[in-house]
Formats: sequence, C-alpha cells, structure tokens
Amino acid sequence: MEAADYEVLSVREQLFHEKVRECIISTLLFATLYILCHIALTRFKKPAEFTTADDEDATVNKIALELCTFTLAVALGAVLLLPFSIISNEVLLSLPRNYYIQWLNGSLIHGLWNLVFLFSNLSLIFLMPFAYFFTESEGFAGSRKGVLARVYETVVMLMFLTLLVLGMVWVASAIVDNSKASTESLYDFWEYYLPYLYSCISFLGVLLLLVCTPLGLARMFSVTGKLLVKPRLLEDLEEQLHCSAFEEAALTRRICNPTSCWLPLDMELLHRQVLALQTQRVLLEKRRKASAWQRNLGYPLAMLCLLVLTGASLGQVSFSKLGSFGAVVQVVLIFYLMVSSVVGFYSSPLFWGLRPRWHDTAMTQIIGNCVCLLVLSSALPVFSRTLGLTRLDLLGDFGRFNWLGNFYIVFLYNAAFAGLTTLCLVKTFTAAVRAELIRAFGLDRLPLPVSGFPRASRKTQHQ
Repeated sequence: MEAADYEVLSVREQLFHEKVRECIISTLLFATLYILCHIALTRFKKPAEFTTADDEDATVNKIALELCTFTLAVALGAVLLLPFSIISNEVLLSLPRNYYIQWLNGSLIHGLWNLVFLFSNLSLIFLMPFAYFFTESEGFAGSRKGVLARVYETVVMLMFLTLLVLGMVWVASAIVDNSKASTESLYDFWEYYLPYLYSCISFLGVLLLLVCTPLGLARMFSVTGKLLVKPRLLEDLEEQLHCSAFEEAALTRRICNPTSCWLPLDMELLHRQVLALQTQRVLLEKRRKASAWQRNLGYPLAMLCLLVLTGASLGQVSFSKLGSFGAVVQVVLIFYLMVSSVVGFYSSPLFWGLRPRWHDTAMTQIIGNCVCLLVLSSALPVFSRTLGLTRLDLLGDFGRFNWLGNFYIVFLYNAAFAGLTTLCLVKTFTAAVRAELIRAFGLDRLPLPVSGFPRASRKTQHQ
C-alpha cells in the first residue's frame, strides 16, 4: 500500500471516529435530558391513571407518558440550542488549539441543530397527535378489545389528520405564493414540506411569545416578590401571622363545635382551609426568621436585576462586541426570556386551565402542556434572533425562514414587543402603587355597599 493510500485511509478513519464521537455525545446529552424530563413528569402525573384496575388503560397511559417525555426532552433541547452554540463559539474563539476541546466543533453543533429540528417535527406532527388519539381511542366497533385495537384506530385517525394538515399547508402555500414552482415544491416532502410546515408552526410560536413574554416580564416582579422576603417597610409579617393564627383558631373551633352554628357546614372544605392556613403560617414563620441581609439586601438586588434584564431585553443592544462577557449576558437574557414566556403563558386567562398540578395532572393535560412548551421552545431561537439579542446565525433548517430577512416584519415585531412590554409593566407598577396607597389610607377596611339598599330606596320613592 502506497503513502497516498495510507493518507486516504487515515482521513476516512478520522471522519469515522468524529461521526462516532458526535453520535455518542448527542446520545448522552439527549439521555440526560430524557431522564430529567421523566423525573419532572412523574412528579405531576396523576397516579390513579397508572394504577387502575384496567391494565389496558394503564399501559396506554404509560406509552403516552413516554412519548410526552420524549417531546419535553426535545423542547428542553431546543431551549439549550442557542445558549450552547453561543458558549461553544466563545470557547472555540478563546482556545482554538486546545486538545481537550477538539470534540466541540462546528460539525457537532450543526448536527445538534438538525437533530432538534428533526425531533421537533416528529413530535409535533406524529408523536403528540398519536399520544392524544391513543389515550382517547377505544378500538373500532366490533373489533377485539386491547392495546392493538387502539393502535389501529389511532393510526387511521393519524392518517386522516396528516391528510388534513397537508391540505391546509397546500392551501396556505397557494395563498402566499401562487407560482407553479412553489406548488410543485410541496411534492418534495422532506426538503420543502416539513421545513415549510415547521416554519408555520414556529411563526405561530413567535406570535405566542409576543403575547406571553410581555405578560411574563411584568409577572416576574410579583412572582419574585412572593418568593423573597420583603423589607419591613413593604410588608408587616407580624400582622399577617396574627391574622393567619386567628383565622386558623376560628376554623378549628368551628370544626370542634359544629353544633354552635345553625347553618350546615362543609367539614371537608373547612379541613382544606385549615391545612392551607397552616401551610401559609409555616411559610410566614420561615420568612420572619430570615436574616437582615436577605430581607434588606436580597429583595432590592433581585428587583434591580429584573429591571436590568427587562431593560436589556427591550433595548436593541449588541452584546457580541463585549467578548466572553457579552456571550454570558446573551445566554442569561435568553434563559430569562424563556422563563418569562412560560410564566406569562401560564398566567394568561386563555391557558390558565393547562397549568399542571402536583400529582394531579391528567394525561391529556400533560400532552397539551408538552405541545405548548415545544412550540414555545422551538420558536425561541427565531424569537431571540428577531429581537436582536444575538448576532449568531440560525443553523440548519432554522435558518431557512425567509421572513427573518424582511425588514418591515422584524421592525413591526420589535415595536409591538416593546409597546406591549411597556404597557404591561406600567399597568403592573401602577396597580401595585394604587394597592399600597389604598392600604396606607385604610380604604381597604371600609365596608362594602349593600346592593339591595339603593333599589329599595327607589321603590319607596316611587310609592
């Protein structure tokens, strides 16, 4: 064998080892995300749906839960895509010839973007509809009952849904671009149809982020205020503890002496109210025992950090010129916007019913949460790029969204985001100031007017 053949063989071996290394790293990363998501979903699922007397329903719910775990892992991977790419880019620029980070190359990052794109399409188009129809199916009439009969019905329903979605995308493509080349390109299912369908879903996700993120940015202040201990000037813990103790004592006395009240009492409701008051009193005791540093320094610093992050997300500032520090700021802003969007999503009245409950979330509700979180997370890279939080180009099929290059769409989106965020923040702060003024002047202790009195006075005047 000649020297040239040895060089060709060494190049092939190097490419083979790089592909194997990328597959191992991608598998380990996804396995880690899958385990974390499985632990999270088991904390929210309803145990009664998995321990029923009917083994068939329990098996169906277990399969649907695994599909939801896969979808949630893909959603978490989509959230980590852009931060991982930004940090990897900074590491490669800082240490270009370091031997220990040779595995962190452009091929691995491109592969991760393509895998997330593929799994997102697979989850949104096939897995989540399959999981929903699978949990709702009972098998065709006249067929033998069992899991296999449910699979047959679910596959048929999924085929009809696929045809329906295909027709809707065809009509949407004809409305947007009625050229012959655009219509014929839909025949290419893999190269054009799936990216076009995913771009439509991502566009809906970006619009959902436009509504949820401003609401979440305003809501973050109140959520943080509930988790942290406020200074003595802003709240009176002693008064809250006394009120909680008095209410608990009154309810306990009513439970012990039910005959003292001539009205019928709901004992179960009273017990739940006592447990809620006890939990509230324990939390208030913990907050009262907080140190002066946590009370006088932690809360102002947290509020200041939230103000800085909110202002940075609104201001069109390029952090790429700041080097590694700018990369860290970009990553923090991306995570902050994602958390704010999730908080705003669950705080909105439209999606209030989807909020998961600890050990009391139905299987269909878990499926709905996974779908919504995947739509939000898959739109996060496009959302961050549209707001100008990062200059990093979207890799893979994420960079094929043509509307990102339209100046008018990007400008109107940024203007709408800034306007909605400002409106939500002004409303939140003015409502808080108004509530504090009402409480300071004692107007909250005034008796409420009885609605029957004015009507009675009008009747007497008429008589």
